[in-house]
Amino acid sequence: MFSIFKIFFALGWVSFGGPAAHIGYFRKTFVEQKQWLTDEEYAQLVALSQFLPGPGSSQVGFALGYKQGGIGGAFAAFFGFTLPSVILMLALALLSSSLLETSLFIAIIHALKLLAVVVVADAIAGMYKNFCQTKQSIGLCLFVAVAMLMFSGIAAQIVVLLLCAVLGSVWFKQQGQPETSSVKGKLSVTPLVIFVAVLLIGPFVASQTPILKIFHDFFYAGSLVFGGGHVVLPLLQNLIGDQLTTDSFLTGYAAAQAVPGPMFTFATYLGYELLPQQPIVGALVATMAVFLPGFLLVLCVINNWQALASIPRVSAALKGVNAGVVGLLIAALYQPIFVSAVSGAQDFAIVLIGYFLLKQMKLPIVALVASFIGYGVLLSFF
Repeated sequence: MFSIFKIFFALGWVSFGGPAAHIGYFRKTFVEQKQWLTDEEYAQLVALSQFLPGPGSSQVGFALGYKQGGIGGAFAAFFGFTLPSVILMLALALLSSSLLETSLFIAIIHALKLLAVVVVADAIAGMYKNFCQTKQSIGLCLFVAVAMLMFSGIAAQIVVLLLCAVLGSVWFKQQGQPETSSVKGKLSVTPLVIFVAVLLIGPFVASQTPILKIFHDFFYAGSLVFGGGHVVLPLLQNLIGDQLTTDSFLTGYAAAQAVPGPMFTFATYLGYELLPQQPIVGALVATMAVFLPGFLLVLCVINNWQALASIPRVSAALKGVNAGVVGLLIAALYQPIFVSAVSGAQDFAIVLIGYFLLKQMKLPIVALVASFIGYGVLLSFF
């Protein structure tokens, strides 16, 4: 458990760029370097996270830990990956907006956004090579990329991935038999019961104490949101917007974009502000509550998901979904990653240099992060 925690803790300090970038970091670490699982198995976890509410990249990390070390490994992975972000968000809550507005901080964040472009591009290249080897799979990849660029939103995302599954089940059915999974669905019922019970009981107990209200509000938000932290913003604003000033809300959102790790730690900042008499308690309760629904739902289906993958027609459908996931990442590379990071020719030149250092010079991720931070420091002087 500690070895899993250490790996994810190290990743938590350097994983800038949002959910798509995190998926790239995870693939680089667990598919290429540590070989915990194959590209196909990894793509299945990514696809699973797209169908469930909750923080997509954190659910992938949770599932990776589960595959490696069971339920203990899953929570070791979650705490490891999330803790750096929580620590930084607490520090920024103490410092408020004074640090966020400095030119040095802004320049470093800009440089790290450029690094996110490099990481996601690398993940796309590797996954495209593995999953887009036929005209049909390339066509599905292109279809999803174009559809997501034209029609954003979770509804469009689910529809195109379901269509990929249907077409894949027809086109790829004869392409070999997958290995049968030996994993049983022992944990499927319990987490579902917990999820439904908390969701139903929450409104009746939320008014009892401020802590219970924070837990209910953030658990409810985590239960309804698909994707990353950008999506949770309007829902949280509707739930707790009347309890905070607009400045506090937007400052926390800016801080969440500035730190590495999952953007759902936006909840850490908000919980800190919502419970001034016990700010650390408020921050931790809000953080656990917003992540919990997504993890309970992963536990509901992950074992059955692996068992389903052993059925030939389902395996063929997953081949279609895998190609679609590549298209999903291509769309994410452009929006929001590329358009929010690359603002000119100089930025694009830095991206190209970073990609060369990663792919050809085999520079470790930590060294690459340090290099881009150094570039950000230099940028702040000009």
